[in-house]
Amino acid sequence: MKKKIIRFFLFAFFLLPHSPFPIPHSLLPTPHSPLPTPHSPLFAEPTNYTYNYDFWNEQVSSPDAYRVSAYILGEGLGIGNFRDPQGLFIRENRVYVCDSGNNRIILLEIAQSGEYNLAAAVSSVMIDGRESPFNNPMDIFESREGFIYIADTNNQRILKLDPQWNYIASILKPDDESIGASTEFLPVNLVVDYANRLFVQARNINKGLMEFDSRGTFSGYMGANKVYVSVVDYVWKLISTQAQKARMDLFIPTEYSNLCLDRDGFVYVTNSSGQTEPVRRLNAMGQDILIRNGYEDPVGDLAFGNAGGISGRSRFIDVAALDNDSYACFDRTRGRIFIYDFQGNLLYAFGGVGNREGCFLQPVALANMGYSLFALDSRTAALTRFDLTAYGLKINKALEEYQAGRYESSAAVWEDVLKMNGNYDLAYIGIGRAALRQGEYQKAMKYYKLKHYREGYGKAFQLYRKQWMEENLWKILLVLAIIIVVPPIVKLVVKIGREIRET
Repeated sequence: MKKKIIRFFLFAFFLLPHSPFPIPHSLLPTPHSPLPTPHSPLFAEPTNYTYNYDFWNEQVSSPDAYRVSAYILGEGLGIGNFRDPQGLFIRENRVYVCDSGNNRIILLEIAQSGEYNLAAAVSSVMIDGRESPFNNPMDIFESREGFIYIADTNNQRILKLDPQWNYIASILKPDDESIGASTEFLPVNLVVDYANRLFVQARNINKGLMEFDSRGTFSGYMGANKVYVSVVDYVWKLISTQAQKARMDLFIPTEYSNLCLDRDGFVYVTNSSGQTEPVRRLNAMGQDILIRNGYEDPVGDLAFGNAGGISGRSRFIDVAALDNDSYACFDRTRGRIFIYDFQGNLLYAFGGVGNREGCFLQPVALANMGYSLFALDSRTAALTRFDLTAYGLKINKALEEYQAGRYESSAAVWEDVLKMNGNYDLAYIGIGRAALRQGEYQKAMKYYKLKHYREGYGKAFQLYRKQWMEENLWKILLVLAIIIVVPPIVKLVVKIGREIRET
């Protein structure tokens, strides 16, 4: 009987759904406590859930393209915790963080050894001999000449400083009839292009990006969002009374959520409203020139539910343009980073919402240093760095080889990618694209067909048909000649033979 009781308790012990020795609450991260560092014992093997979408818009998991390599907190820099940081900018090895809640700008310099050194912590500037403190600075930009531009939001100004943080000029609310007298000038994001034109995204301004010339003079708006109106709303507004119309929402453009400058001087912008294209690439005329040749447009998640109280489509809060013309979009809804190539194909997506490495609670800004990505979270007040894995390096190498015109080399790298991930649709398409450029149209058709890439298959088939016609034209002409010439000759021979027999 005693043995049976012991066996019963042992059996019940192993059936317990959780460990009888729980982890102390002090070791578990909470929404209001700093996340553990990547070297914490809670992170045995750093990894993030990485995925893509196939032709059927179903998620397909893949090897990690990026891994967390650094987790930066203000406390670790010896300056106290960041507080509600909002802005992020990177130039060469310099990382600027707008520590908005603390009304200061933090400048980090990354040494060749990989150390993050505090270079400056600036909270004010001297203007005409008087100290002028920042008030909720939201964004910062360093021009190619080294000038520093700060969106000092609650002071309703944009500051221009020299590389030593000395004051040069202020850009204030433009005296323009398009801006109402009661409208405050609240700049939140800005970039400076190669012609030293300043593009500003300001709160409560929905006419597009505000444009200032190199002297700081307001010159107009650029690239306003399109307004999409459903047929039902339009008809209903036509038949409504004036009182009803006054209570309706106006058909007006939405504001951009962020912007960045790519290596060619074009401006990428994001829109988190969900009412228009989530990401656009604007030329100097404000026209959208973003290429959208993927299975679907770059909109983030294609399939989503409402688990964990999170619902709705992806809403891009920021964008970073990489050196190979791919671009990364930061999703505020689910804390994910989506990276697209120059044709609009989704390369990979990773991240999520949570209190763990590689996830975010309130994403606000994204920037890149080469292919490394830096993501800023305002709620955890932390800056996370992601670096490419061997898998991610292969994918970017294949894109670089293709852009450089080395199609055979590009196809070889894509073959290596397939060895690492046989479900990666873009590798098949990449091999087909390289084969198409090399004139191997049948091979291109084969790889395009494998992944249902209809547009590529149609183009390859058209070129293959043309090539086949050129190579076999003489055969076609010979057959036609035989069809045209042989019957009359046979008929003539038969006729002559009949006449000979009759004589």
